Amino acid sequence: MRNNTLYLVIGALVVAVIALGIYVLREESKPSGVEIKINENGLTVEQN
Repeated sequence: MRNNTLYLVIGALVVAVIALGIYVLREESKPSGVEIKINENGLTVEQN
């Protein structure tokens, strides 16, 4: 029973590290500056 708990904790930590890595990569890959979108709702200007 103790080994199962240890494996569960290690698995949760691995999943958390992978999720954090994906989040950081997505945030770093966002372009900086101003984003302008034109769609059916009109014009949208967002600052990154």
